[in-house]
Amino acid sequence: MSMEIWDPGLQSERTRLAWVRCAVALSTGGLGAAGAALRTGMPVLAVVAFAVAALCGGVLLVRTGTRFRRVQEALHEGRSLEEKADALLAWVGTLAVVAASGVFLLFRA
Repeated sequence: MSMEIWDPGLQSERTRLAWVRCAVALSTGGLGAAGAALRTGMPVLAVVAFAVAALCGGVLLVRTGTRFRRVQEALHEGRSLEEKADALLAWVGTLAVVAASGVFLLFRA
């Protein structure tokens, strides 16, 4: 079995699209939820956490183009890519959504 990339470029295309979907979900979901939390009088903590999720999503969305180029270069040069910042942003954004949702549910009941 060959260790060469059998589908040059397409893996990174699919990964880029996944990052875009994650970024769009975090940014639009975070903004929408922050607006809903403001309208319903939820605590500032929920609004801030949803806003953090939206910010993480926005930064991820901006970074997808440069990340895609770095991944393409690494694939074609046969070197590994050690990028953890994008995964950290996605993780922090997701945790912010979970935390804000928990606050939202606690104060809603």
